[in-house]
Amino acid sequence: MRSKKIRYVIAAIIFVIIAVGGYLTYQVIEQKNNLAASKKQVTRFVKALTDQKFSNLSSVLSESSVKTAGYTNKSVQEKYEAIYSGIGVSKVTVKNQKVTKKTTNTYNFQYMLTFSTDIGELKNVKYEGTLKKTGDTYKIDWQPNLIFPGMEGQDKVAITTDYATRGEILDRNNQGLAVNQELNQLGVIPSKLGTGDQKTQAIQAIASQFDLTTDAIQTALDQSWVTDDTFVPLTILYDDVPSTLPTGASIQQVAGRYYPLSEAAAQLIGYVGDVTAEDIEKDSSLVAGESIGRSGLEATYDEQLRGTDGGNLTITDENGKEKSVLLKKDKKDGETITLTIDANAQKIAYESLGGQKGASVVTMPTTGDLLALVSSPSFNPNKMANGITSEEYQAYVDSGNTPFVSRYTTRYAPGSTFKSITGAIGIDAGTLDPSEELVISGLQWQKDSSWGSYKVTRVKETNPVNLYDGLIYSDNIYFAQQTLKMGETKFREGLSKFIFGEELDLPLSMEPAQISNEDSFATEVLLADTGYGQGQLLISPIQQATMYSVFANAGTLVYPKLLLNAETKTKANVVSSNAVNIIGPDLRAYVTDPNAFGYSLNSLGIDVAAKTGTAEVKQSQDDTTGSENSFLFTYDYANHNYLTLTMFEGSTGDWTAIKHVDSLLTYLNTTYQ
Repeated sequence: MRSKKIRYVIAAIIFVIIAVGGYLTYQVIEQKNNLAASKKQVTRFVKALTDQKFSNLSSVLSESSVKTAGYTNKSVQEKYEAIYSGIGVSKVTVKNQKVTKKTTNTYNFQYMLTFSTDIGELKNVKYEGTLKKTGDTYKIDWQPNLIFPGMEGQDKVAITTDYATRGEILDRNNQGLAVNQELNQLGVIPSKLGTGDQKTQAIQAIASQFDLTTDAIQTALDQSWVTDDTFVPLTILYDDVPSTLPTGASIQQVAGRYYPLSEAAAQLIGYVGDVTAEDIEKDSSLVAGESIGRSGLEATYDEQLRGTDGGNLTITDENGKEKSVLLKKDKKDGETITLTIDANAQKIAYESLGGQKGASVVTMPTTGDLLALVSSPSFNPNKMANGITSEEYQAYVDSGNTPFVSRYTTRYAPGSTFKSITGAIGIDAGTLDPSEELVISGLQWQKDSSWGSYKVTRVKETNPVNLYDGLIYSDNIYFAQQTLKMGETKFREGLSKFIFGEELDLPLSMEPAQISNEDSFATEVLLADTGYGQGQLLISPIQQATMYSVFANAGTLVYPKLLLNAETKTKANVVSSNAVNIIGPDLRAYVTDPNAFGYSLNSLGIDVAAKTGTAEVKQSQDDTTGSENSFLFTYDYANHNYLTLTMFEGSTGDWTAIKHVDSLLTYLNTTYQ
């Protein structure tokens, strides 16, 4: 009996152990399941915030908590949407998400959110809250402080933006090239136009006086937001405002970007435009309503010029009274960028081109300072920045003048200006004796019958010809023969010391200068043509001016620079000082010798050296139908304070470079002595 009783006791103990163990196991599993369910709900809640899909919130929020807070699921959704859109939340990231047990059916959660807003990043905002079991699921015990900590009741979030002022672009003398100023905006007030025929006549009068179309004015008036007493903007007036305005017209002052040189520096300075949705998609730091650089230096230096907006992100009560500051950011105005450009030289150089297709580059050859970079025809950057009509823009496109192209960075065959470089390389190579006279008869020459029908042509017949004559009369045959005598190896050796194939350190888009399409000349004809600036040579006006700087620096090449505070960079011994001492006086004689093609410049009474060039634009070496580009290279022979390179594309009649440089040289000689 006793043994049996012991067995019963043992069995009972085992049963209790199993029961307790089972219960404890059940509790552990239940706790794990509850914790997992809680974590899942918090993850869903946070994901709705990071994805900004606030319609998903209702499935994870406790209805009773929402009601207690004075909201509905719909109003919670609307609250989040209003706040996030109002402060410009573009990105939300989460970290340190954690869920812990508080009581049997209650869990605590924590996480941190970082927000990108219109005034900057709001980092590591710490959130805390609870979940409670509702039926079979856990729900977020929602309160307004889960929008932002510190919020309660019907609190709001307000943002005030302190916009940065865009930096200005100035010339070397602090004259404005891109400035901020008040502009005169022409508009109409619908109620003052009258009705019927009176309105029609008023619109016609406004269109006529300000070079607008009646359709454009009517389109502006038909916008959905227009009311009878609304000021409806039409265009910006850059000239003086008329003393009397047509019926219904009105002027308002608006802040805007202004380009004092207008067309004269349009390709260089560029223009700004309003930020678009596409811009914001590419760069989340941009904000609608701001301006962004669209072309030229306005675009290249946009980040520096734009600066950084500041402002405050605050929690306020429902009446707008500030309770706390979430984020405070001081604005940083854009930088002022000072260029080497001389605004007066820029304007004179542009006017000298007379609206023809061409370019001018002016440098200080000893420092590399670019005093002028001009391209013509041009466009009005003020209209581009402040409201160009589709008709006006299309007129630019359809003109055939390619006004948006920067011709000073476009590569061309340099023509006879390049003979100065060929001569210097030949002297240094020891193959060109300046005093040696070559016997050359007639206006055409070819080495032998292997050249087929191709012949080198010169403009003036003279015989014999030495280096002086070759430069004075710009003799193609002389330089073709000297280049062949030099040979490709020595010629390329000399050319390689210049900047062929190099990217210049300038904030401009420009292909490197090239000697030929391939690494070697395919024929002797191509070698000969290259010697006098034709063949496959491609050099932009900026690159030409840079190469010719060797004649103002005893053989040292000085690289161009556009920022006034940039360091001057040089390349020594590109050609020898001996070569410069021989070529330089000949280039001066190109102006002073009555027989020289550059003699017309002598009447200016300026101590300047020069070389003209005419480059044929041909599809092939046998082409006789191509047009011609006209070049002029000059530099201050006495003091080396300025150097110019002027080019006319497809020059005809009086539109050659040497005939349109007088006013520019006069200004430079007066200003830079």
